[in-house]
Amino acid sequence: MKKTLQKYESVIKPVWCPGCGNYGILKAVKQVFMELDLSPENIMNISGIGCSGRFSHYFNTYSLHGTHGRALPTGLGAKSAREDMTVVVVGGDGDGLGIGGGHIVHAARKNVDITYILVDNRVYGLTKGQSSPTTPTDTHTKTSPYGVYDTPVNPIPMFITYDISFIARTSVVEYKRMTELIKKAIVHKGMSMVYILSPCITYPILPLKQVKSIIEPLPDNYPLDNKLKAMEYAYTQEPLYTGIFYQIKKTTLDQHLKNQIKTAHEREKTKKGLTIKELLKSYT
Repeated sequence: MKKTLQKYESVIKPVWCPGCGNYGILKAVKQVFMELDLSPENIMNISGIGCSGRFSHYFNTYSLHGTHGRALPTGLGAKSAREDMTVVVVGGDGDGLGIGGGHIVHAARKNVDITYILVDNRVYGLTKGQSSPTTPTDTHTKTSPYGVYDTPVNPIPMFITYDISFIARTSVVEYKRMTELIKKAIVHKGMSMVYILSPCITYPILPLKQVKSIIEPLPDNYPLDNKLKAMEYAYTQEPLYTGIFYQIKKTTLDQHLKNQIKTAHEREKTKKGLTIKELLKSYT
């Protein structure tokens, strides 16, 4: 039987602005699901608030449109309960790096086996053009009429510091490369972060032409397990490198949980007839 994108498509049609890069990201994720031959009932898509928050509506899979900044911990809980599910979380620069930014480091510590697609247009687009955590300094927006004075977040070095086991950057102007990176992220065992530059058409804080002119693939001989080298390339702004910055193997959350359950069962066998009094005493 011929594989098609149809089985992943929701009856709800996307309502993003014409020309929005989210259409390309949506298609890329569905294409990856098809290439990996994943069954819709074995996929869970979770999204946050903002334009990217609508992603969960547009898949014929288990989906949840979470509250502001809480998409990632929701995905963590879903994967903990159902390790057999493929869990994909989608968030924007405001939702993911603003109110939800504190969740990333703790998900990274647990190395939960989920894929987090973070879409960055450097502006709060859905709420009409306010500055976001990644808006460049001196940019004039609805909330910064005299220019942004906060230092923008630099996501890739931050993710490397958190020791996320798979970190990649791409952009909507390189569809084939973006699709390949999303696929590698989903196949990766452990937490994977795919950071995607996607210019906002309505509030072009990050112009499309600028993205096309500054991006460049990482060198072919780039070492994926070298954190210092990853930092060097991550801090480079011109060119802005795309590709896999860092990838290592670490024990995942579900593996840790299985190990602890096994240990608990073994301990239970050696302490037959343990009374409540003895149990309480063991905590003193």
